[in-house]
Amino acid sequence: MKAVGYYAPGAIDRPDSLVDLDLPVPAVGPRDLLVRVKAVSVNPVDTKVRSGSAPAEGEARILGWDAAGIVEGIGDQVTLFRPGDEVFYAGALQRPGTNAELHAVDERIVGHKPRSLGWDGAAALPLTTLTAWELLFDRLHVPYGRKTGGGTLLVINGAGGVGSILIQLARRLTGLTIVATASRPETIEWVRDMGAHHVIDHHRPLDQALKETGIEQAEYVASLTASDRHLPAIAELIAPQGALALIDDPAAFDINPFKRKSVRVGWEFMFTRSMFETPDMIEQHRILEEVSALVDAGVLRSTMTSSDGPINAANLKALHRLLESGSAMGKAVLAGF
Repeated sequence: MKAVGYYAPGAIDRPDSLVDLDLPVPAVGPRDLLVRVKAVSVNPVDTKVRSGSAPAEGEARILGWDAAGIVEGIGDQVTLFRPGDEVFYAGALQRPGTNAELHAVDERIVGHKPRSLGWDGAAALPLTTLTAWELLFDRLHVPYGRKTGGGTLLVINGAGGVGSILIQLARRLTGLTIVATASRPETIEWVRDMGAHHVIDHHRPLDQALKETGIEQAEYVASLTASDRHLPAIAELIAPQGALALIDDPAAFDINPFKRKSVRVGWEFMFTRSMFETPDMIEQHRILEEVSALVDAGVLRSTMTSSDGPINAANLKALHRLLESGSAMGKAVLAGF
């Protein structure tokens, strides 16, 4: 089967940073689906792994943690799917990735693809949507499906992949006022289109910028990038007994400034459930099923901003460069081999 991977980690501009490969069809475990991949998208985790994680000697590492495709085979303990089902999912960090014609994935982290979306539109959603959903409802503990009695959510980096769907989830499924950060005209327009009530510039001190909207403090903060740089401002603007959730990897993070306000601080890592096979691992299946229904009902929309050709090394390199430039908006997708 065709696949894309690498043999040694390094910068994207190396000729062998990503290469086209021909590999055997993966083995299927008892609870696995064998999926024929129709479309994939690229996330920051792809660039981080490619640049810093070495595969085993003589073996290729296959990246990719977003896919939409068709179930071709199933393990003998599979109960949720059958061959021919159209699915979407984000995969597991410790297993080979989705940049391959055929991919094995545990059924407990897979959902049925939204019927109203094409392969590319569906492939844009799983990883970022799972991250945003878990951050909002599991880490920040915002009540799901019930309009809150007020309150504000600040989304730092609202135009990125996670921010784009997080804004939608919060706007459609909670009663919170959503303030998102963006700085370029096109990203400001994008986050407003996603549902942000207010937009502030993350190149300015966030506490001052928030006050200029007429909002003194935020009960919830989703810090999606540059958490260490924004730390002093977050400590100032977050409400007493508020909640902060992060997804990035700050070099240092001093939690002490949040003590006097009794702020709850936590990390969201979408791969935790699959990595440790937690007792609630199947929750990601349930989330994707719910998201699929919400998309088909017109409540949520795909965050795809471009579909950039077939799945091959050259096109994946281009998307890695885009992500590493810091100028990506929404999600870019590749479809077909």
